[in-house]
Amino acid sequence: MRVVTNPHLYAVILAGGSGTRFWPLSRERFPKQLLQIIGEDTLIQQTVRRVLRVVPANRICIVTNQFQADSIQLQLVEWKEELKDGFILEPEGRNTAPAIGIAALRLVRRDPDALMAVMPADHVIQGDVKFKAAISVGCRLAQDGYLVTFGIRPTRPETGYGYIHPDLRARLGKRRGLCGYKVARFVEKPNLAKARLYLRKGNYYWNSGIFLWRASTILEEFAKHLPALLRGLKALNGMDQSGDAARQFATQYKKLKSVSIDYGVMERSSRSAVVPVDFSWSDIGSWGSLDEVVPRDKKGNVKTGNVVDLESRDSIVFADRRLVATIGLTGMVVVDTPDATLVCPKSRSQDVKKLVEILKRRGAPEHLEHVTVFRPWGSYTVLEQGPGYKVKRITVLPGGRLSLQLHHRRSEQWVVIAGTARVTRGSEVFDLRPGESTGIPKETQHRLENPKKEVLEIIEVQNGPYLGEDDIVRYHDDYGRAQKHPTG
Repeated sequence: MRVVTNPHLYAVILAGGSGTRFWPLSRERFPKQLLQIIGEDTLIQQTVRRVLRVVPANRICIVTNQFQADSIQLQLVEWKEELKDGFILEPEGRNTAPAIGIAALRLVRRDPDALMAVMPADHVIQGDVKFKAAISVGCRLAQDGYLVTFGIRPTRPETGYGYIHPDLRARLGKRRGLCGYKVARFVEKPNLAKARLYLRKGNYYWNSGIFLWRASTILEEFAKHLPALLRGLKALNGMDQSGDAARQFATQYKKLKSVSIDYGVMERSSRSAVVPVDFSWSDIGSWGSLDEVVPRDKKGNVKTGNVVDLESRDSIVFADRRLVATIGLTGMVVVDTPDATLVCPKSRSQDVKKLVEILKRRGAPEHLEHVTVFRPWGSYTVLEQGPGYKVKRITVLPGGRLSLQLHHRRSEQWVVIAGTARVTRGSEVFDLRPGESTGIPKETQHRLENPKKEVLEIIEVQNGPYLGEDDIVRYHDDYGRAQKHPTG
């Protein structure tokens, strides 16, 4: 398929999801966009492939946070060179308006006539031809100064989505086929009675969360509706994010107003327009909506992994590693992972977000990340932890190496299980083989690497009063990651 040829079109992918609705499979540092939910690609891989239908890879900008950047870069390694300058890292999520604003400022500096197609990284869209056609219409309206959103025709009385009511008397564009309309009003998530009414009327659309506008136009609307936020973003634009300056950037970024682009701008602007589209779309916002996009068996079940079931109906059962056996379930969700299991009715799957908030308040590590965490150089698995200690299994791929780093508050002991470990410790460089071990005192520069063609595996025992993954100072890194960052 030929790429849309507008030379000023850029794609901005919002990839800083919190990982709450698909817990325990998704986590705060491994959200839904990184999951293989439908097909062989993860959701963010699908999004990038879709976007490549309308822009080249070097015009893709990905807004995420420093904790998810490694995993995203690992999944998008196919486009590593083209995307290397396309990442914007937020110190923490402040909702969609700040993320979009800082991307718009960057694009205007690169191209004063830039058009921005903004979309989440974790939606399922089927129909590349229709998607491309919608983007083409959006480009024309954006060039006329409109803030374009794409509306999805409802298929059911959904209470979890916002709705858009177009002004059908204010049609935009003269060509046949897809066209746009001025927005009469945006409607917040309705109750069931109103959702049924909107479905019967047929002139309300789901808000897809996909937008298209001129970067300069959205900044003009920020100046009108979110002036304090725009001033804060301008002060941060171009600020150094390395070394000590990164802390100052993070401090200032946390002061920005947390507000969605819908509430902050779209609902207030006189330039808002909607293009009704007919491609297949789902934000798969909860486990209960998974069966919208994943094939079901004859009894309406979605089963993934090592599942043995007897006479269940309309249920979702996911097994990560262990065998999961179910009997006679109706309308249930069962999700099993190595460190957490979820069981709930499909009708209550939206409440998983509330459950994750409870875990977060308790400081439970299960809300944050999985026991196995993947990095560009390999992976690590937390085997055991308690007060003052943590035990990991670290796997380093052939030729891979962790950053040259030190820790302020913990020491480490390494035991080689398989392969050859090349260890840098202070001014020393030496190799360890299976059965051999060494210690890394705190405040000591060190590095672990695999110089051979076989996979390296070690056991690492950490000791210290604080064992958080942010206790790290990087001096050199092969993967261009920030100085302060999670492990390795």
